[in-house]
Amino acid sequence: MAAVTQRPFATAGLEEKAGAAAWKTLPSWAVVATAAQMIQHDAERFMAEQAGGRTIEVDASHAIALSQPAAVADLIRSAVRTNA
Repeated sequence: MAAVTQRPFATAGLEEKAGAAAWKTLPSWAVVATAAQMIQHDAERFMAEQAGGRTIEVDASHAIALSQPAAVADLIRSAVRTNA
């Protein structure tokens, strides 16, 4: 289903230089999808810790927004309330 809505990959996204990392100056949040097989869980946790992120872990696949939308929405609501 997701493949139907995704646009073709743009190589420009790989060639464009990144600006300043927002996580260095802004609060960040992260979700570790413990059933995902795309990225190692320890690597996800490490990246979140490096960014000083508030992290939750959810038993979900890499497509967590599709498989566990309530958990993702709850995390977004929490971020909004914290920054309000």
